Amino acid sequence: MKNFRDLKVWAKSHQLTLDVYRATRGFPKDELYGLTSQIRRSCSSIPANIAEGCGRGSDADFGRFLQIAMGSACELEYHLLLACELELLSVDVHESLDYQVIEVKRMLTALLQKLRTRPI
Repeated sequence: MKNFRDLKVWAKSHQLTLDVYRATRGFPKDELYGLTSQIRRSCSSIPANIAEGCGRGSDADFGRFLQIAMGSACELEYHLLLACELELLSVDVHESLDYQVIEVKRMLTALLQKLRTRPI
């Protein structure tokens, strides 16, 4: 069992989640159960799946949860783009959050590659 708090990708995705929650505070109330909820759910799913994967017993299980986290990161990337194009997020805020998402995706990719090349 690994401690998820020791992983840099978990720390980055946790910070991204905090930033996303702050950025979506100002969304219209009629989006609370729509785009706001979707963005927050996909974002918080990233560090949550990393944490859950760390609690699993094998590298294969851990890798599966990292893949789920990657899917959530891709979903978040789209939702942020949509929010920007709907003018719910400023271009500057979108660029900042998008940069963080891309960085998390790169880190997840690197960790997945490391798991795949680890000797058995």
